[in-house]
Amino acid sequence: MIFQVSDETKMILETMHDFVREEVYPLEEQYLIDGIRSLQSSLEEKRKKARDLGFWLPQISKEYGGMGFTLMEHGYVSEILGRSPLGHYVFNCQAPDAGNMEILIEYGSEEQKETFLSPLLDGEIRSCFAMTEPDYPGSNPTWMSTSAVKDGEEYSINGNKWFTSAADGASFAIVMAVTNPDAEKHFRASQIIVPMGTPGFEVVRNTPVMGEPGEGYGSHSELQFIDCSVPVTNRLGEEGAGFVIAQQRLGPGRIHHCMRWIGICERAFDLMCAHAVQREVAPGRTLASQGTIENWVAESRAEINAARLMVLDAAHKIDQEGTYAARDEISLIKFHVANVLQEVLDRAIQIHGAMGMTDYTPLAFWYRHERAARIYDGPDEVHKRSVARRIFRRYS
Repeated sequence: MIFQVSDETKMILETMHDFVREEVYPLEEQYLIDGIRSLQSSLEEKRKKARDLGFWLPQISKEYGGMGFTLMEHGYVSEILGRSPLGHYVFNCQAPDAGNMEILIEYGSEEQKETFLSPLLDGEIRSCFAMTEPDYPGSNPTWMSTSAVKDGEEYSINGNKWFTSAADGASFAIVMAVTNPDAEKHFRASQIIVPMGTPGFEVVRNTPVMGEPGEGYGSHSELQFIDCSVPVTNRLGEEGAGFVIAQQRLGPGRIHHCMRWIGICERAFDLMCAHAVQREVAPGRTLASQGTIENWVAESRAEINAARLMVLDAAHKIDQEGTYAARDEISLIKFHVANVLQEVLDRAIQIHGAMGMTDYTPLAFWYRHERAARIYDGPDEVHKRSVARRIFRRYS
């Protein structure tokens, strides 16, 4: 019962579901084959519709023009929007913008909010978050080489970043850079806003992901900073607080991701069941009559249901007790739901046969891009190790 939402919220969720199915699904084939730029005018039209319906910024407080949902309520939203590769973008709650909005609200100065947050909330611009580096493990965000050296009233930034999602076409980056190299490792880095076009800041290229470089919002870029100077006033929060801010951003972000993955699972489940009942393997005999297929469908249904309850439990705990108290639950869902996602997608592709390898359904797209679910925001192995060590300490 603790995962129940109000009747009003249920109606909103049902309407959102209908909107995604009727307005967003039809855009997918063009997106998958021709790219997101071919759809820009259509996407802007859908975004305006979503905003007019009051479905804009579900994760943001009403004070800042959002729907004011709790993290658990937004979990339900994220599942619905996750059914389409374009869902979150249409409702302006896509990563990395959603996380950047949250930290700008929490740590941004009034000037930063006016310059960067307001147009981001309005959907006029996009942003990116530059933390991961090619020469250092992303699983250890306290270890990086990008530096920001203070020179009077400016920082001079030097370094390289990659897998900076959605940098192609973004208006600014929030960059993690070492400002206090002699401090304890968790207090060495700061987060600094760097507008695109700043001298010394270059988007080198989009990184091909399983053969697909992507474009615009649907891409990951390599960035280079060479003597890139920005005002000290572009820093978010206190100097050396970059890691702390990143952790506050990543905890709720993992709820968003996990519920998005469950949405992907639900769409994949719908597609494989619909295909199985109509695809004949011999005259009068469908895939759905095969024992192996029956097992896959039953196992997928159980795994998706269980994963959803785990994520809602973690979200509820964050809402009630905060991110730190829910760190075990966050680690557990991160690796568990990522693996459920891989299993369900693999079964759905197998049931579709050769068609599953094409871009006539979103299955192959998700298989390419969501394999990274087990790597991004902390690889499975790191989360398993962290939660196991905390468990063992309770028995020591």
